[in-house]
Amino acid sequence: MRIAPLTFIVSASILAMSTVASSAMAQDTATVTAIESELSTKQTELDKYSVVLEKHLAEETRLQSQLELLRKRSGELDKEKNQALDAMNELYRRLIDDPSIDISVAQSRYQQAVADHKQNKEDIAMQIAAIASQRKDIEQVRITKHTLVNTLENLKDQLGTARVERLRNEFTREGTLEIEHTINCKRTETLAACEQRGQQMGLQKATKRFIDQIFANLTESRVVEPKRNMAGAQVHVVSSHVVNSGFSGQGNYSVNLSVTMRGDVNSSRLCNLLSLDNRYCVEYGTPLAVNYQSNYTAIYSDDQLTFTDKQSTPVDVATIAKQPIVETPLVKKSQTADKTVELTLRSNVYDDEVFINGVSYGATKTTVVIPTGFYDVEIRKIGYEPYKARIHLQAAQTINAKLVKKRQSVTQLVSKKTGTNTSPVQSIAQSPTENELAIIPAGTFKMGDLTGNGLPNERPIVEKVLSHSYAMQSTEVTVAAFRRFAQSTGYKTLAEQGKGCAFYKNGEPVWELEFNWQNPGYEQSDNFPVVCVAYDDAKAYANWLSGEKGQQYRLPNEVEWEYAARAGTTSEYPWGNEIGRNLANCGWCGSEWSNKSPAPVSQFSPNSYGLYDTVGNVWEWTQKRASQQDVTVRGGAWNFAPSLARVSTRLALAPDFRANYIGFRLVRER
Repeated sequence: MRIAPLTFIVSASILAMSTVASSAMAQDTATVTAIESELSTKQTELDKYSVVLEKHLAEETRLQSQLELLRKRSGELDKEKNQALDAMNELYRRLIDDPSIDISVAQSRYQQAVADHKQNKEDIAMQIAAIASQRKDIEQVRITKHTLVNTLENLKDQLGTARVERLRNEFTREGTLEIEHTINCKRTETLAACEQRGQQMGLQKATKRFIDQIFANLTESRVVEPKRNMAGAQVHVVSSHVVNSGFSGQGNYSVNLSVTMRGDVNSSRLCNLLSLDNRYCVEYGTPLAVNYQSNYTAIYSDDQLTFTDKQSTPVDVATIAKQPIVETPLVKKSQTADKTVELTLRSNVYDDEVFINGVSYGATKTTVVIPTGFYDVEIRKIGYEPYKARIHLQAAQTINAKLVKKRQSVTQLVSKKTGTNTSPVQSIAQSPTENELAIIPAGTFKMGDLTGNGLPNERPIVEKVLSHSYAMQSTEVTVAAFRRFAQSTGYKTLAEQGKGCAFYKNGEPVWELEFNWQNPGYEQSDNFPVVCVAYDDAKAYANWLSGEKGQQYRLPNEVEWEYAARAGTTSEYPWGNEIGRNLANCGWCGSEWSNKSPAPVSQFSPNSYGLYDTVGNVWEWTQKRASQQDVTVRGGAWNFAPSLARVSTRLALAPDFRANYIGFRLVRER
């Protein structure tokens, strides 16, 4: 979309934008446009492959039907062959007594029956080969589709970031406005006071005109304008000077001001303005309260006017625009200088809360401007030990707080719907031991895309009933646990049999023959989730563990997995509908492992049922039904988009697929 140049018409007014700013804005729009174009292209490709997949699936169904007919015919031909042989043998016996008997018809019948039976066997073999080839094609198309889905979701993330950055840059434009303003001098004020008041009121008018035009020229003005009062839009007056001024004989004062201004905005609110997940704005800090208003005072110094907040923040023009122009006493810059300094607070966690002298200042990263002096600083987050410090603030200072997780146990389950206690769960420490189990209570839930943000295979929504409780491993099966199985049995995974393991390279899965569960392509330790295991490898481990424990272990079916992962919630993630930052290990989720590797198990808070890493880390195999050819994986992974780590997301894969982003956990039957 072409951005109209900023122009104001207030008497004879001119607003000039810098060439650099115009170029930057054009570049921002070009970036958004390029991402949107790429999104459209990839969506078209995905739609095409969806059609191709449907055709392949239809062809596989046709081939399977033909195979069933051939197998049915095989029985009929076998019966015919046996009957023809019996008939011919009977004629042979009669031929001994009567050499004149003609057995040629019986011979021909038997010969034809044998030939037909042989041909049918060959047809069956060819049909099986055709189905196998078709399934390979289906798997390749599915992998391509998964790649495109991940690419699309990543592009959507990039688009969100680009839109936020474009909006921020559009709000922070700079321009010069020449404006005329006339006032009537009061009988009680001096000419100097009237002159000063006229200049101040002219400057107020300029700031309101400036912010109006910024809003009018936003690329997404239709989206932002209805939320204008929530923007925290502000104006910095860079410089101003009087072009000319004078008094009239009627006691009027007219002034012509040239004002250079730069827009500003509460950047942490940009996501709300664009209806985006707040994680796109997390680098800007936590949004202030919606009704935040800054106080301002006009400052006159060296024939230049500026507006500044009493705590050195810019004018909140969204507030000014609603108010009549009022007279504000001018104060000297020296009266406010050197009394306030910046205090910047950061921490190693997301969604924390900062308290200064007991007053909340939102979440980190945040910067406040406060007077020098002594302060009690505290940063809190549920599940972490609070950070506390007593500081003597004399100059600008940055605090980098490190919060440490509390050690805690989950001893009860609380029903999300009723708030009543339900079945107790086994105590789960902050770092659970291998094969530790959480008890999942019986219950009813709605399965599928409850928010309308899912993929087609997540619909329709179906209500499911789990009549009995069951136990599920609280973490994904680890490398150490799988090693004990392999050493005990001598088991070799499919990847270790010279067939390798897939990994993501340039946005698509690539096979690496050397990769396996012991060498997945990244550094790992014993408490990492085991990966590069195919469906049958996971089942083999479950069978071994069942023998070791004397109880039946298996992969969870999809209903069991989603019910346990939801843990009584109806949101996309255990904590809500936004992925947040550093709450899980998925691509672009803000953890130290994102897009690098899985995290060691249990590095993030468990859900209400005591399960760790149901969001991200590695996809998890689920038990397939007898009628299924493919197997579904759930939960997302460290290198997949956050939107694919939703609780209802499903990806169908061939049972022999294996990758360094797929692992599993087991359930124990009653």
